[in-house]
Amino acid sequence: MVVEVVGGVVSGSLALLADAGHMVSDAAALGFSLVALRVGRRAATPRMSYGYRRLEILAAFVNGLALFAIAIWIAVEAVQRFWSPVDVMAGTMLAIAIAGLAANIVAFLVLTGGTQGNLNMRSALLHVLGDMLGSVAAIVAAVVIMLTDWTPIDPILSIFVALIVLRSAWRLVRSTGHILLEGAPPGLEPDAIKADLEQNVAVVRVAHHIHAWSITAEQHMLTLHVVPEEGVAARDVIQAVRQRVAQRFDISHVTVQVEDPDHCNENAAGAHDCDGPASGQGRS
Repeated sequence: MVVEVVGGVVSGSLALLADAGHMVSDAAALGFSLVALRVGRRAATPRMSYGYRRLEILAAFVNGLALFAIAIWIAVEAVQRFWSPVDVMAGTMLAIAIAGLAANIVAFLVLTGGTQGNLNMRSALLHVLGDMLGSVAAIVAAVVIMLTDWTPIDPILSIFVALIVLRSAWRLVRSTGHILLEGAPPGLEPDAIKADLEQNVAVVRVAHHIHAWSITAEQHMLTLHVVPEEGVAARDVIQAVRQRVAQRFDISHVTVQVEDPDHCNENAAGAHDCDGPASGQGRS
């Protein structure tokens, strides 16, 4: 990392400087990720009833914002290079870029052994992948400059890498932001859960007031209200709903509130929540 910074300054290569800047941010981001993973293993407390695992998502979100900042910086510097070209020492640039690529490949292989579903790990992988692309771009630019002496290739490839980093950053910020805003996880939309329970759980008359959210990308939570069929015990309804949700949606943490069968008739204000099975849905 330090070698790339010095090499980028000495050689005059923006691609090399961009890769070095990305690696500097990676060191900070990976350090933040490590702290988040360690703190996330702490047990829940009365004040932090869900524990500290959400810190993983916060770290990934911050990493995504860092990727945005890096990509914008690279693009701005590249545009300035078009207006004010600088001499590039292609030989020095090539040697340092190859060394940087080798280091990034090692880091990538180490990280791919981790949990891919973990958003924090994904953010770290995106950082390292961006570093690898930056090193490859620097190598290509160095070779082109050595063969043709055409220096605009340096900022051109830098912009290309910046666009790739921006795309990855947007995906990461979007997915982590969705979790931080308590959005429903993919495939766990309330309407889908309502229709499934009313169609497949015989003891359920109506399911409503359904809320699904995530603590992390792997840990989902669900709360809902259920109106049972006549004569069904609350304990049997809760057990049946939990079994179905675990089987169909792979959610183990479910909170079920059982209401009286005449609940919907007495609460006209919430009648839209107490509709029967969705149109086209029937009991199995």
